[in-house]
Amino acid sequence: MFKFLQYFVLTACFLFGSNAFGQYVLKGKVLDESNLGIPYADVYVKNNADLRTRADIEGNYLMRLEVGEYYMVFSALGYETREHYMIVRETENIQNIQLFPIKIKDLEEYDFSVKRRNVGRDIVLRTVEKKNQFDYNQFPYTSDVYIRAKDERTLTSKGEDTSEKDQEKQEEDARFDDVEEMKRKKMQQLNNLNMVEVEMQRSYAPPNKIKEIRTGYEKRGNDRNLYFTTTAKSNFNFFQNTLYLDDLSKSPIQSPISTAGILSYKYQLVEKIERESLPTLNKIQISSRSSSISTLEGFIYIQDSTWLVEKIDFTIVKGNLYIYDNFSIVQDFEILGDTMCVLKNQYMNYNVEYRKEKFVGSTVVNYKNYDFKPDFEKGFFGNELAVTTQQAYERDSSYWSSTRLTPLTLEEQKFIQQRDSIENLFSKSTYLDSVDSVFNKVTFWKVAWFGIDHRNRVKKTQWTISSVAAMVRPIYIAGPRVGPDFDFFKKWDNEKTVDVYMRADVGLLNGDVKGYANIKYLYNPFKQSRIGINFTHNYDLIRSFDAITQVFLRDNFIERTSTTLYHDFEIFNGLYLESNFTYINRRPLPDDTKFIRWFDKALENTEPPKFNAYNALIADFTLRYTPFQKYMREPNRKVILGSKWPTIYAYYEKGVPSLIGSEVNHDYIRFGLMQTFKVLTLGTSKYHITSGKFLNQKILRPEDMKYHRRADPIWFSNPMYSYQDLDSTLPTMDWYFESHYIHHFNGALINKIPFMKKTRISTVVGGGYLWVPEHKWTHYEMFGGLERVFKFSRRRLRIGVYAAFSDGNQIKPRSTFKISFAILDERSMKFSF
Repeated sequence: MFKFLQYFVLTACFLFGSNAFGQYVLKGKVLDESNLGIPYADVYVKNNADLRTRADIEGNYLMRLEVGEYYMVFSALGYETREHYMIVRETENIQNIQLFPIKIKDLEEYDFSVKRRNVGRDIVLRTVEKKNQFDYNQFPYTSDVYIRAKDERTLTSKGEDTSEKDQEKQEEDARFDDVEEMKRKKMQQLNNLNMVEVEMQRSYAPPNKIKEIRTGYEKRGNDRNLYFTTTAKSNFNFFQNTLYLDDLSKSPIQSPISTAGILSYKYQLVEKIERESLPTLNKIQISSRSSSISTLEGFIYIQDSTWLVEKIDFTIVKGNLYIYDNFSIVQDFEILGDTMCVLKNQYMNYNVEYRKEKFVGSTVVNYKNYDFKPDFEKGFFGNELAVTTQQAYERDSSYWSSTRLTPLTLEEQKFIQQRDSIENLFSKSTYLDSVDSVFNKVTFWKVAWFGIDHRNRVKKTQWTISSVAAMVRPIYIAGPRVGPDFDFFKKWDNEKTVDVYMRADVGLLNGDVKGYANIKYLYNPFKQSRIGINFTHNYDLIRSFDAITQVFLRDNFIERTSTTLYHDFEIFNGLYLESNFTYINRRPLPDDTKFIRWFDKALENTEPPKFNAYNALIADFTLRYTPFQKYMREPNRKVILGSKWPTIYAYYEKGVPSLIGSEVNHDYIRFGLMQTFKVLTLGTSKYHITSGKFLNQKILRPEDMKYHRRADPIWFSNPMYSYQDLDSTLPTMDWYFESHYIHHFNGALINKIPFMKKTRISTVVGGGYLWVPEHKWTHYEMFGGLERVFKFSRRRLRIGVYAAFSDGNQIKPRSTFKISFAILDERSMKFSF
């Protein structure tokens, strides 16, 4: 076990860029015939296949070799293997290599189906041979785009019946209610259907530069379950070898119209469609060769003789979808001359079912007015992928009637007419007041359990007072506490907001009053600029970042009274600065403090620490930078789309001496690097590397020391910031090295086991390495587990079970088991780890 763990750690060091053993970097990019990166290409030394690596999702590769001469081999599925002579010198060696598709006559040798000739596959081979000249995305262009996405909510058999007959009965019953109540019920019925319409001019330049200028945007209802309301996130270009649909599928999807796809799919000609004065159309069915691969199935419609694609009808095989249970896409192409397939329409259908309700969604996308000779100004393309002006939100019904490329259905027309008329009525202050009066009505259950809310829609304000149940904190230091929470929120039309939160409570054992108040003002939504102040008079932790079994020990608690001023803002795209200035009075708990001592023996609890009270002025700054951060611009805010580059950060903390009685004097700095990326077709990896040091510790208080937290029992803590089997809390003053890594296979391994794909269970592995020289402490661990995502109250809940193995110079090899629960963030489409 010890040798195996040593090998794991050495491998991790190699992956993170160690320059040990006299090896030097060889890196570059493996390109296809169009100078686009080939994902997951293999790179190895001829006659020594152990010296090998694999390119990433964009074709970039990196390996370390000793100085010398090598014959390098570059290969990828569907491409001709290429050898290249290299001399590795004592420097960084860069070598880009271009691979070309296997020739058609060579591909024809791969016929896995039957001994007789596969006609459908032969037709697709002809298309693959000419696909580069067919694909209009090889040219820059502009086009007008119209998108209409909608979803309809229905209750399942587990919920209430929502048939049309029952809806009519509800309307009949509503006649006997007051008018305002009838309006409310009518609006509730309309909320079962949601719709978004977008009109834009889309600009494109190869290989992947995009910019949208939205000229119209209309949202009716909630867009939470709607897909593809922008072209900036996903690109369904099946003429590419691989599709990266990060907001839809966990893994990249291999296109059936590609050299690698020929080896991954089965093809069958199912129909020849004869047409007058038009080429015969071949309907070809595609399916995956292996049931373990979550890719595509469906049909491709290809012309005879020209081999042009007229239509695509694909379904993503269930298993790797993030949110939806099912997803299908139909694409119609317009043929320009005999050489180009230009996308004309896209139709997407998707659905997701929860315990008591089902959402059935569809999106139609129309393209027109292509201009293949655009004149883009210098700097036109950049990190800003989409712009929506205020005017786009102010379009009236006459505008949409004249610009829709796909007419509304009768159901959609009725929905829009009803909703617009009712929303016009409901926008009146008299109605809003009546709705608010219902919402603001105080009831027994609000007082007892849910909390009392008060809303003013006209002024866009809302405040909340906690319920009786929420006032009670039964488990707390020095006994239970009782007290109310108060929250106030206001939002302006320009997206600026004010958020106020306050709490005051009293201890049942000691009768002491504690409290907390925070005021936060978002003054620049586009740059996420916030300024705020909080006041605290409460208990405080000496070791706030520690195992749950240690955090609540009595020797970890003191009292504090503090005021913090903070300011966060974006300096420029991707660069953020967070600043905090805190003045604190720290003091021990009073000698006469009473405690509940029922579990002291089991917890090995001790008494609170004794020390002289003192004041501290502490300033801290965090600078974070993510290069090439992509985003979409709204009138008053921006939507972050992410970056393929890692995020680097620096943290500095200063204990300011003498000023306004401050009795601290320390300087601390920490650096870090973190990133999430896809690894081949094997899933998604995430890593975090960090190190820090006290530059000055002249007056360093225990509350300001930095710790490496020990592991929690049973609970699998976030592996990007903690270890699963570290048995000690380590205070550190000097430099240390901390690294974390986790990889989610997203079903890539376990799906190869028969019938396991239907279980939707996936595997995960990871590990970490910690080196603390001042304690002569080395710890390394690895873990593996099984995870499954469940639907939970319209959210995605991931439950995991893991086995962790650890070793180091302070412990003997050992193992432990953990469990975890994580909720999917539907904005970023990511779990916390």
